[in-house]
Amino acid sequence: MTDLDARVARLNDILSTVNLLSWDSRVTMPAGGAETRGHQIATLKRIARDMLLDPAMADAAEAAREAATDPVARRGAEAVLAARDWHARLPEALLSARDEASITARLAWAEAREKGDFALFRPHLETIVAQAREMAQALGPVDHPYDALLPIYEPGETAASLTALFDRLAEGLRPILDTALGRPQPRTDFLTRGFAVEKQQAFCRQIAAELGYDFTRGRLDTTIHPFEISFTRQDVRITSRWRPDWLPMAIFGTIHETGHALYEQGVDPVHTRGAHATDMIGLYAVGGTSFGMHESQSRLLENHVGRSRAFWERHFGTLRAQFPEELADVDAETFTAGVNAVRPGFVRVEADELTYDVHILLRVRLELALLDGSLEVADLPAAWNEAMKRDLGLTVPEDGVTGCLQDVHWSSGYLGSFPTYTLGNLTAASIMARLAETDPQVGQGLDQGDTAPLRAVLADKVWRHGRSLSRAELLAQMGGDAADPQPYLDYLAAKFG
Repeated sequence: MTDLDARVARLNDILSTVNLLSWDSRVTMPAGGAETRGHQIATLKRIARDMLLDPAMADAAEAAREAATDPVARRGAEAVLAARDWHARLPEALLSARDEASITARLAWAEAREKGDFALFRPHLETIVAQAREMAQALGPVDHPYDALLPIYEPGETAASLTALFDRLAEGLRPILDTALGRPQPRTDFLTRGFAVEKQQAFCRQIAAELGYDFTRGRLDTTIHPFEISFTRQDVRITSRWRPDWLPMAIFGTIHETGHALYEQGVDPVHTRGAHATDMIGLYAVGGTSFGMHESQSRLLENHVGRSRAFWERHFGTLRAQFPEELADVDAETFTAGVNAVRPGFVRVEADELTYDVHILLRVRLELALLDGSLEVADLPAAWNEAMKRDLGLTVPEDGVTGCLQDVHWSSGYLGSFPTYTLGNLTAASIMARLAETDPQVGQGLDQGDTAPLRAVLADKVWRHGRSLSRAELLAQMGGDAADPQPYLDYLAAKFG
């Protein structure tokens, strides 16, 4: 182990501990611990940043870069140096202010969301937006403040590249959505019957295991908002939520998080506690190379696999065995049609596959406007409501759970993360399109509801590389293009259009 390896391993240990505290805060921690936990996490992240900015870390990285005999090791050293440069440009006072603001903003957001009162959150969001602009100025020069924030989540993207990509996507989505909404809608009544939570949990555990999730290196827990988190590949945890009156939430939430988990569990062990399993800009222990690439693995499993007819031909019998009375009048074909119904709604996390990106594009446009100053925070609710009416034909009834306060991202300061959800959809479709041409055994397996061939290919072409290759590079190696939305539009048109 080189000096750099040892230093990065200790940095990764700190960040894995941050992840553990985050997992606890969202799964088991009493609500009263929120403020103190925020300080604890901020302190550990500050320690991690200090470790990264230690001159000895620079010396170790320079030495490792000079001594590297393979590109993977050289890239690891270069990632350390690039992260040091990124953090060195940010004033300590600004980071402290951001940490403090996010703690109080999360608490204010929760109250505002519950009461549907944007005024309670407005001053906090104004502070967060101002800090984001200040951060962009410190990291600049950039063409748009968004350009300085995107590297935290999706290196290589800019406001200009995303605008061009998402404009093409929005133009292509509209006719597909119009066609889908013009058709008679399938039955969905059976999805809202009473489904015992413990039986949902049993089914979801079984499905996660069959999809390849290793429970000896993970666990499935309950939370308000599902997520996956890892503390190295040996401990990768997922969560889901269980609504007795809406069965798809638990099933597809679990499949989605299993996709994330397979990525983390599939990182080559050689990267464990190393530079290619550590996000040193975002200060986050993670093996996935970017948020968008990570999201591609969850959306691929959730939508391309989990919502397919072949998948339910194989697994519907198991589901009906758990709920024989509730699903007595339903077969695999009816169930598949129901879980793929297109129904525009107010809430992003409950959106169907076709309208989901409409929710994301709306948020990205608002973020761009907030950061460049063309939209004032005070005008956000009106702009949100106008966009929902224009894009989905919906009149938003209030600002809380169905309106502009529904997502936690802005209260946490995560400006710039929303694009990665749609980038994940685009990437998943690109991967599947390429595999259909180059790896026929994948399609043959999926036609039988068998994901083993798909997982084997993804493990080799995506998962094992960790952060040593970018999303664009991984796609290019498979023959795909990260800037081309056409494979995704083709997929949606074939399924819904």
